[in-house]
Amino acid sequence: MKMLFVGGGNMAAALIGGLIARGTAAADILVVDPSEAQRDSLGARFGVTGLAAIDAEAVASAGLIVLAVKPQQMREAAAALAPAIGGQLVVSVAAGIRAADLSRWLGGHRRIVRAMPNTPALIGLGVTGLAAPSELASGDRSLAERVLGAVGTTVWVDDESKLDAVTAISGSGPAYVFLFIEALEAAAERLGLSPTQARALAQGTVSGAAQLAAQSTEPPATLRERVTSKGGTTAAALAELEAADLRGLIAHATQAAQRRSVELGDEFGRD
Repeated sequence: MKMLFVGGGNMAAALIGGLIARGTAAADILVVDPSEAQRDSLGARFGVTGLAAIDAEAVASAGLIVLAVKPQQMREAAAALAPAIGGQLVVSVAAGIRAADLSRWLGGHRRIVRAMPNTPALIGLGVTGLAAPSELASGDRSLAERVLGAVGTTVWVDDESKLDAVTAISGSGPAYVFLFIEALEAAAERLGLSPTQARALAQGTVSGAAQLAAQSTEPPATLRERVTSKGGTTAAALAELEAADLRGLIAHATQAAQRRSVELGDEFGRD
């Protein structure tokens, strides 16, 4: 089956690389991107064909269309697609663009899946939230899972509005982790370690703990308790974090991200 990617940025490149690594033929992938440099780069890396603009013949030949443009470019991209689109499955990875708005811009097209991937997809370790209209066929759901599953794991939500929560947790989540690593590195340097030592220790600790949690059948709370000896060093540190209401800060931060996701959906979908 031929696939048409509209937009050839980092997320499109990650998906294309993941699909090819899992057996999709490069000849079956077309990419539309106005940047000649970007088209050349994708062609050199993956052997895919690049187009400067949406072409009616390319649209008609594709069984799947992946919309990977920036949210503010989506209306224009949909307008270019609308005259040529048929019954293809459309997967949108643009944050904030609601399916109803995209459907309207595509002339009433309803075969749509919204996806909210995150940046670890760039190394094949992403997690993507997926949402679709209730009437979408199981085959289409499986196809969307295959495409996004090429760069990590997928999680379906039963209501599109929950993608705002997905955005707040996993979409924005890598930035929270990077901030924690930054803070841990800075703390290590204040304790007298060199920048090189601080970075190795902070990054290795976060990566190792995340992998341990992912591979364990026990909840994070149990893993935390096992590291925390009564009256020990970890207990002293955790007491400071609890006193600073770390849990409350995380809750407030994610609520702010969710609210902003809702606001962006309202802004982008406004006629």
